Amino acid sequence: MTDTAITLRPKELALWLRLEQTPGVGPETARKLLAAFGLPENIFSTNFSALNKVVSQRVAQALLATPSDATLALIEKTLDWSAQADNHVLTLADEGYPQALLNIADPPLMLYAKGRLALLSAPALAVVGSRNATVQGLANADRFSQALSQAGLTIISGMALGIDAAAHQGGLRGVGSTVAVIGTGADIVYPARNRSLAHQIADCGCIVTEYPLGMPAIAANFPRRNRIISGLARGVLLIEAALQSGSLITARMAADQNREVFAIPGSIHSPLSKGCHLLIKQGAKLVESAQDILEELRDFNPAPNSAAAISTASPAPANANPKDPLVSRLLIAMGFDPVPVDLLAQRSGFDIATLSAHLLVLELDGLVERLSDGAYRRLG
Repeated sequence: MTDTAITLRPKELALWLRLEQTPGVGPETARKLLAAFGLPENIFSTNFSALNKVVSQRVAQALLATPSDATLALIEKTLDWSAQADNHVLTLADEGYPQALLNIADPPLMLYAKGRLALLSAPALAVVGSRNATVQGLANADRFSQALSQAGLTIISGMALGIDAAAHQGGLRGVGSTVAVIGTGADIVYPARNRSLAHQIADCGCIVTEYPLGMPAIAANFPRRNRIISGLARGVLLIEAALQSGSLITARMAADQNREVFAIPGSIHSPLSKGCHLLIKQGAKLVESAQDILEELRDFNPAPNSAAAISTASPAPANANPKDPLVSRLLIAMGFDPVPVDLLAQRSGFDIATLSAHLLVLELDGLVERLSDGAYRRLG
């Protein structure tokens, strides 16, 4: 498959859009109608009696009714949008519709894509995690994604803040690039803080959604789009997630779709490690490097000279000196788990004022991070 635009004739696309926008016709009902009558043009030319054998009387009447002004306006807007370069609308009947999504339980009726369409059918890994990630979590997402993308895997994520954004940024630096599955219309950037990232993905990767143009950011849309994130991928990597995280939904969907599930472990004291640890207990594969993932995806051939086996731990910044006796003393006292300042003072022997000053320097050097509860954690 190439990046050449796949386009339907305006009349055909208009009928698919009309079907999608018919009141009472959700994805399941649409699939029933398509299975019974074939393409939308057949559905709309069928009589009431035949339609009523497949759908309710109310839905049959809605299918035969004249489309509303709002639907007609959306059809016109979508036709104009799809005529622009690198904008695509795919339907279940299109040859270019991703085969991986056809194999899930609830494939989207239509996909609206902006960018490199071929990436939707490329070997891929989903990378998901917390919106409120730690510095180390963001670094892991970025470096894992870069290494896997350099190996030829397309990185799939949801363009949320935190782990998603870091995964996309890492993916963009490799040949595999990245795909953002969003929960709004393709003409809307959400969250607004990711506007620059969205433009980069549209230029070098692909943005895809099942929602029509103009669809705003509605909370219920995001858990539903997660099945597409996992469905497009061969597996899902979870990086930092609390027990109630939406990322766990994606991981469970991946398991239901017979995709591989991977998780990076963390501190037993960190709430953002609980979700990863739960998945590992339930059978997810514990990973410490990108190579661990590639070894599991045995049928995937890494790109030549890939950097998949590089260490994914964040290196210390060039201006930091962990061998300095003072720095070494504090880092040894800290260990690798979060530690409150008062306990660190007891371990290190520094008074609170002196310790706070040293911690600020280490934080600026990127050797430690301050957590939301005031505790500190060592990085790298």
